[in-house]
Amino acid sequence: MKELFDFILRFGNLNPQQIDFITSKAKEIDFKKDEYFSETGKIASQVGFVVDGILRVCYYNNEGEEITKYFIEENNLVVDLESFDNQIISSSYVQAITDCKMIIFSRKDWLELLQTIVGFDVIVNKIISRALLLKVERRSPLVTEDATKRYLKFLEIYPNVVNRIPLSYVASYLGVTQSSLSRIRKNI
Repeated sequence: MKELFDFILRFGNLNPQQIDFITSKAKEIDFKKDEYFSETGKIASQVGFVVDGILRVCYYNNEGEEITKYFIEENNLVVDLESFDNQIISSSYVQAITDCKMIIFSRKDWLELLQTIVGFDVIVNKIISRALLLKVERRSPLVTEDATKRYLKFLEIYPNVVNRIPLSYVASYLGVTQSSLSRIRKNI
């Protein structure tokens, strides 16, 4: 639980009663590798915080190919925000790609936290703004660069991820085949 509060308190202040209230709503859950935190075709119903492990957000394109949009590593919140906020069916999967230890809040409990704790909505909005900015910063260079530069940028963006996940997911994220990625890695 300490990791969660270290993270939240970077964006605002909470008093001991507010921390206790958040703790009372939190559930620690383990997700096994390949389990889904949320799935396409369903409405996202929970917010999570990654204590240990890595998840990925992915979807299937029109040709049925699996495309990895991004990775979520330790000390980050995870939620399919559009589905969760608007109560609409998700078009993405959020999948554990390593065994993960997470702190989970149901939608009902999360909304209660937002309605009860004065200023919690401001903290959450700061967290969301940071996450969206990071997402744009991480994806933008990948659009214009060649495959080798995209891989080098990936190593810079996700230094703690590359040796912990299957290369097929890295290749999918970079938009290259696994054999191309192997050649790139060999030449570096």
